[in-house]
Amino acid sequence: MKKTAIILGATGLTGSYLLDLLLMSEEYEKVKIFTRKTTGKKHPKLEEFIGDILSLENFSKDFKADEVFCCIGTTKAQTPNKDQYYAIDYGIPVSAAKLCEQNQISTLSVISAIGSNPKSSVFYSQTKGKMEESVLKHNIPNILVYRPSLIYGERKDKRLAENIATILINGLQFLLIGKMKKYRAITGKELANTLFLGVKKTGHQIIERNTFHII
Repeated sequence: MKKTAIILGATGLTGSYLLDLLLMSEEYEKVKIFTRKTTGKKHPKLEEFIGDILSLENFSKDFKADEVFCCIGTTKAQTPNKDQYYAIDYGIPVSAAKLCEQNQISTLSVISAIGSNPKSSVFYSQTKGKMEESVLKHNIPNILVYRPSLIYGERKDKRLAENIATILINGLQFLLIGKMKKYRAITGKELANTLFLGVKKTGHQIIERNTFHII
């Protein structure tokens, strides 16, 4: 039986690549995206639901699928207000988990970040850690939490700090081996492919960068 998938963050770097993969895949008959703005794509499998995804519960009637991919994420530069940042990076994934449990969706894949820790003194890492903790408490058969390091690629919004970090990290990738491999940067395309292939994993898992399946 062919599947239905939901993507949150389909207009972002990783989410846009993942959307293309799901639309091309014969395993999926429908791909739903919940977004603030249209992707502009036209495809017979694609259904767009446009609105305020900070109030994701308002979409509960249509939030039904076999799998959900949460590719939501912002940065301090994009969202300097900590309350707004928390509402996005914590609030949206946790709301998605609640809806997955409510609507009996079997698999939730979430992009988190390396170093996530609810007790961290760094607000970014603490927020991601609290998000992971809350998401994993939900009664969903399969919850897959991915912890990439720096995600890079061609973005619509130019991120100077990320561009500089990417140049530096790419030049040092060969040094990041063994346990240090988890600090390697990853492209949005590679991460999308990792989520796409990883959906067959089962149970509740936190997946570090050094174990990502990339082809």
